[in-house]
Amino acid sequence: MKKTFLLIALFTFTLTVSKAQDSCSKYYPLEEGVSFQYTMYDKKGKTDGKMDYKIIGVANSGEGTEATMHMSFTDKKGKEVFESDYNFTCIGNGIKIDYNSIMPQKMLDQFGDMEYEITGTDIEIPNDLSTGQNLDDANVNMAINMAGMNMKIEVNMINRKVEKEETVTTPAGDFTCYVIYSDTESKTMGTTHTFPSRQWLAEGVGMVKQETYKGNGDLMSSMQLTKYSK
Repeated sequence: MKKTFLLIALFTFTLTVSKAQDSCSKYYPLEEGVSFQYTMYDKKGKTDGKMDYKIIGVANSGEGTEATMHMSFTDKKGKEVFESDYNFTCIGNGIKIDYNSIMPQKMLDQFGDMEYEITGTDIEIPNDLSTGQNLDDANVNMAINMAGMNMKIEVNMINRKVEKEETVTTPAGDFTCYVIYSDTESKTMGTTHTFPSRQWLAEGVGMVKQETYKGNGDLMSSMQLTKYSK
């Protein structure tokens, strides 16, 4: 279950951290050297870990701008649990994140020499967000062959909708945000769990806050932008 929660966290958080360079992406500017730190909290508001992101490379081509993000997760005891690089591309009217980049290498390393395959649908955030707007679903699927047994992990981000505009204050500053609701549905070995969540997305910065809830609506965890540098 812990691995599933980690996968859900990555699937959700990956699309929320970037910084922009031009009008290609209104919410996710691509600029080398920009860094973010998000502090994660449990349901009681106690610190549960930190996620650090930094854009380490930007490349332009005729098809758009591609950036490489380095991410590391540190637990509440200060121990680095894993780190990973992934790519996202700014094309047309927004940002697109490759589903294949969501899985951190350290998570994949746990499966050793086992055969596995990852498929999915890219995550997209358009520039023209507006209240009441519905956004496309996204998903990532992992099929693992374990000594003749097949195990599947499926994470779907569904029911994505822009709920409203709201001002949010975090240790990194005050931000005017769009609030985006979604349901994150995880399926592992015949068991399905659904976790509603809300993200507060600010122009020129990306995600500044997120809350994840239990099925009954009670807060399960949260995170917020605590450091930001460009």
